[in-house]
Amino acid sequence: MYAIVEIAGHQFKVEKDQKVFVNRLATEEGKKVSFDNVLLIGDGDNVTLGAPAIDGAQVSAKVLKHLKGDKVIVFKKKRRKGYRVKNGHRQALSEIVIEGITASGAKKAAPKKETKKAEPKVEAKAAAPKAEKAAPKAAAKPATKKATGKADDLKKIEGIGPKIASTLVEAGIATFADLAKAKPEAISEIIAGVRGNHVTDTWPEQAKLAADGKWDELKKWQDELDGGKA
Repeated sequence: MYAIVEIAGHQFKVEKDQKVFVNRLATEEGKKVSFDNVLLIGDGDNVTLGAPAIDGAQVSAKVLKHLKGDKVIVFKKKRRKGYRVKNGHRQALSEIVIEGITASGAKKAAPKKETKKAEPKVEAKAAAPKAEKAAPKAAAKPATKKATGKADDLKKIEGIGPKIASTLVEAGIATFADLAKAKPEAISEIIAGVRGNHVTDTWPEQAKLAADGKWDELKKWQDELDGGKA
């Protein structure tokens, strides 16, 4: 006899005494666990198909141990943006052994009822007038003024992406002229919180060409750059 059952978001074809690795379960090691979402049961030539699950069917198992899977390397790179990120991931798994397959008559575990907390009526009434008095004070605060100057598209500079561009604008560098006046060391300090290996040596010179409208000369130079680095 075999069954197709859904365990921790994945479907498995299981048989009795079979060991299976599934996504980490909340059950402790050595404890028994049952799965009610049985989609199909096969016994010789007889096949029972659920719609979508078989009513009364159940797969019982025992948690042997919790472990982590093999490491998977995730590498991301954005061409000509100076963006490189390398991360490793190990999936949390549980090893279980199938102890039995029940085709019908199994009882599903009743869901736990959530207890509702009683709301204090007296305190709610007393707190209401205070909230109304506090509202005018909050409204009296002056609204912060936003910059009205027109910003340039700093992403046209080789090595600058959307995140760096927004960081520079927040720091007051919103135009090509502002960037041309800044020193590479000061720019590096401003974008220190942005992930990645950023080379700012050529950014002021690129910005000066952009501010002067020398786009052909800038394009020719950028073709020779890699992420802002000559």
